[in-house]
Amino acid sequence: MVLTSADGGAVTAAKGMVIGAHLSFKQVGAVEVLLHPGGAGTRRLMRDQQYVDWVRQQRQRVPLMTSVCTGSLVYAAAGLLAGRPATTYWSAFDELTAADPSIEIRPEDRFVDDRDVITAAGVSAGIDMALHLVARLADVERARQVRRGLQYDPQPPV
Repeated sequence: MVLTSADGGAVTAAKGMVIGAHLSFKQVGAVEVLLHPGGAGTRRLMRDQQYVDWVRQQRQRVPLMTSVCTGSLVYAAAGLLAGRPATTYWSAFDELTAADPSIEIRPEDRFVDDRDVITAAGVSAGIDMALHLVARLADVERARQVRRGLQYDPQPPV
């Protein structure tokens, strides 16, 4: 796993958590899966043409592009979701449609696997997608081991 940022420096999340990057965008080499996170900053990123161009470049070299929550808005801005099924955070469906009306919005799906692009709804749906990825890239038994390790039991108490 490699965490990356534009300059290789730490990124401060919307609620103040600081996330340290390992490499800058220029330093990161080939990766098999790119996971774009969501959050408040995605709206700014989807209007940052230099960033959107970087995402488009990754699409050319990364076999599997994934997103959680509003990370799909950035993928839409980069044209990665054109004519494809996708999902996002429940309150961002209108923004996703505005970014690209050709997207087949899937509001009921927790994640949408469209072969080389996978989008997930909110945070817990991202966990579902991550377990799906483990099953897809390794095997179902390994995904079950990871789920048990996380003590993830998707049966909400309310």
